[in-house]
Amino acid sequence: MSTKEEKDKQHGKRLAMKTPPIVSQQEWEAARQQLLAKEKALTRSRDALAAERRRMPWLTVDKKYEFDGPKGKVSLLDLFEDRPQLIIYRAFFEPGVFGWPEHACRGCSLGADQVSHLAHLNTRDTTLVYASRAPQADIARLKARMGWEMPWYTMTDSFDKDFGVDQWHGHNVFFRDGDKVFRTYFINNRGDEAMGSVWSYLDLTPLGRQETWEDSPEGYPQTEPYKWWNWHDNYDAEASPNPKWIDITTDPQGAAARRRAEEEKAS
Repeated sequence: MSTKEEKDKQHGKRLAMKTPPIVSQQEWEAARQQLLAKEKALTRSRDALAAERRRMPWLTVDKKYEFDGPKGKVSLLDLFEDRPQLIIYRAFFEPGVFGWPEHACRGCSLGADQVSHLAHLNTRDTTLVYASRAPQADIARLKARMGWEMPWYTMTDSFDKDFGVDQWHGHNVFFRDGDKVFRTYFINNRGDEAMGSVWSYLDLTPLGRQETWEDSPEGYPQTEPYKWWNWHDNYDAEASPNPKWIDITTDPQGAAARRRAEEEKAS
């Protein structure tokens, strides 16, 4: 069967699906509002869960773990890159894993394709890294082929077993206070599905998004929402966007007026 015939066959199956009812604009909007109320409740529940996560007890990491990196041997402390928060994703790329040596695990690779630009995490004092058993030369080759830019280290000891990722993928979250390292959270299985956005990563961390609306313990660093957002190539140049620009997220009416003025000027 040709590719076109296969597509036509699948199209026929979709047409045969039992779809929802077709309704008027008013009925559709009413149905949407009902669902929107549930979605907002879910968002509030997710925020409350993140607040509870920020109050989880911490576990001291006493063992000195060692990894291979692009520039040689590094410690767990080195992986923080001088930031207080660290997220390590255990990706399966090594002998015995499906796809080796051309590819990493398909699920881990799908997750890697979703990782947002690291500059946004970094400016919130958070480092994200990947870790596998593959040698660094293979990791470098894979990253170049797939266009991935996250730091990716080689585990050389029992880190994966000690942190519950020797048989399955998962995200471990750590916090450092000087030379002391603490494990603060861990997710795996379907919990990994949501990972990839700046917000999903920050919500896992002990400091959270560090915005004033969040319910965080007393003394936690917080700034105004939106104001710290920036272009990923501009954080080093400006701590926050230039105040001369009207921000659509904080002043939508002002931004709309600015756009109209620019359109009139151009016409």
